Amino acid sequence: MADSKSTRDPLASADLLSLTPGLVVQELGWDDDVDADLRDDIMDSIDAEMVDDPLEAVDVVVLWWREDDGDIADGLVDAMTDLSGSGCIWLLTPKVGRPGFISAASLAEGVTVAGLALTNTVNVAPDWQATRVVRPKGTRR
Repeated sequence: MADSKSTRDPLASADLLSLTPGLVVQELGWDDDVDADLRDDIMDSIDAEMVDDPLEAVDVVVLWWREDDGDIADGLVDAMTDLSGSGCIWLLTPKVGRPGFISAASLAEGVTVAGLALTNTVNVAPDWQATRVVRPKGTRR
């Protein structure tokens, strides 16, 4: 198996998430299957560790989610607990054909049920894609 790091520009994937130094980023849903290179790139981009139990509102939530993690709407609602009014959730889900893949229809339905809105999806790792989820425009603080 080829080294995925050698075929992509370091930090390029994290750059797609528009993360900058000083942002407080909470990570939820971590497990052994997450992309370690992407996690490192995210922490390099924010110049800090991601937090799992923040003491303040966070700017961004990185939420790793797989089909067998349960109801995606519930996961998104839980992810909003510590999110600032103007923050966003980067929902990381396995790509098509990977274990734990979630269909686009299921993802869209979960986001809608949670009262949120999808903005864009980017490929960020060999096995993972990231979908930006925000509060609807009228409800952001």
